[in-house]
Amino acid sequence: MSGISLCVENVSWRPAKRAPMVLHPTSFSVDAGRVLGVVGPNGAGKSTLLRLLYRFQAPSTGRVLVDDEDLWTMHARKAACQIAAVLQEQPAAFGLTVREIVALGRTPHQQGFASTGAHGVCVVARVIGLLDLDALADRQFGTLSGGERQRVMVARALAQEPQVLIMDEPTNHLDIRHQLEVLALIRSLDLTIVVSLHDLNMAASICDDVLVLKEGHTHGFGAPDDLLTESLVSQTFSID
Repeated sequence: MSGISLCVENVSWRPAKRAPMVLHPTSFSVDAGRVLGVVGPNGAGKSTLLRLLYRFQAPSTGRVLVDDEDLWTMHARKAACQIAAVLQEQPAAFGLTVREIVALGRTPHQQGFASTGAHGVCVVARVIGLLDLDALADRQFGTLSGGERQRVMVARALAQEPQVLIMDEPTNHLDIRHQLEVLALIRSLDLTIVVSLHDLNMAASICDDVLVLKEGHTHGFGAPDDLLTESLVSQTFSID
């Protein structure tokens, strides 16, 4: 796995033609292999922006370019091979084991009803080990704690072998130990990563760049040390 560039050009989103804008025109770029943190208070538009990046909903205006190719004109299978997402919402289990859930990440790489294949089996085993899930691999997903489920979702995304990884609050439900492990994993991956975070200290420690949103507007974009000043944080989060 290795990262590719992501360029967002004036993307916006509103739920209907005459509805208020949820995300106002937003532009930024993420070079291959870099980590972008998206921060802001609740209702800032963070999750809305991420949905445009992993092709869940199309932007009302603008383009998302993945390695200079428009995300919304490329074939859906190709998009799924290049971009994976880890969301706050966790799927219903339907009696599947952890190994089976992780193996679902191989779906974009399979043709028709073909089996996972030797390479896919190796990938699934590797990411299960990477996320410290070996002891849980044969457990049913529905029996896991919230934190364990979150680690399974990260493993499933990595099993896609994506080049861009989108993560919406990936440390939610995790205890301190596994928060630190997931953050260390984010830093170690040779991927282009866009991650939304509530914790500004986390954003400053793992992100190369930060995008600050408030009420659907961009309040700043740049390196954390330069951007996250006392005045900007006060204005964005309405605190002294």
